[in-house]
Amino acid sequence: MSSDTAALEVLVFGSAIIDFICYTPRLPAAGETLHGHKFQRGFGGKGANQCVAAARLGSKTALVAKLGDDSFGADYLQQLRLEQVNVQHVERVPGESTGIAQIAVADDGENNIIIVVGANNLLSTDDVGNAKQLFEQAKVLVCQLETPVPATLEALRQFKGVSIVNAAPALAQTPAELLKLASILCVNETEAALMTGVANISSISEATSATERLIDLGANTVIITLGKLGAVCAHKEADRLHSQYVAAPQVPPELVVDTTGAGDAFIGALAHHLARYPERKLVEHIAAACAVASKSVQLPGTQASFPRA
Repeated sequence: MSSDTAALEVLVFGSAIIDFICYTPRLPAAGETLHGHKFQRGFGGKGANQCVAAARLGSKTALVAKLGDDSFGADYLQQLRLEQVNVQHVERVPGESTGIAQIAVADDGENNIIIVVGANNLLSTDDVGNAKQLFEQAKVLVCQLETPVPATLEALRQFKGVSIVNAAPALAQTPAELLKLASILCVNETEAALMTGVANISSISEATSATERLIDLGANTVIITLGKLGAVCAHKEADRLHSQYVAAPQVPPELVVDTTGAGDAFIGALAHHLARYPERKLVEHIAAACAVASKSVQLPGTQASFPRA
């Protein structure tokens, strides 16, 4: 990408993690050892995933992130350049390891993930100031919670455009300021349940109630993604709450290969469409993002599954 930040559309402040993916017939039970049938190393981390997803759709993107000074960090930096991401503020930290994720993917596409964030823990408020030019030029800012919350809060304070906070991994006690600063809060059903203190969200009506609760807690606009069902969104306008449901394209079960990264594909696509088509309605942006996520589950891997424009 050109160093001309005046054209910058999507800025991502967040994580970069190397994925170690094991494919297995089913997910193991507690204490169980299973034979897998395939291993794959990939590039992940919610921040970098969302940035690459937007870049593949055509957005001019930049990432502010930390990598280790190991071979994984060198490989990741090269990969981001290949994806046409501005890496001016992706720093390799001496003496630190690059973040890693251990991922198991079952034959039905379900997954579980353990992350060790490594250098991502060093993303700080100073990095916001160091990337001031990017913050001034970008149309959309995307943040997550795989990096320190104080740095994320500072990023949101300094950014004047449309901001998306993907509150993942979710916090049971989410800082009120985080909710209030974000233009859009986007979480999945599991994260929304944790944040609102309910036992489970498994239906559109339950998700709609959760969006209302998150609005009451201070969020401006809320999107809760529901996997193959689509998403619900809500916002307040003139003291009246507006909630809507957006269906996702139906993908036959036999075509679902790997759901890893589908949520990140959604966020990246949402950011791309918000930056590129600001005149469109939120439900149109959500529908476009659902379509991208639905395509991603039909291919293996994380970033490798993200569709190109």
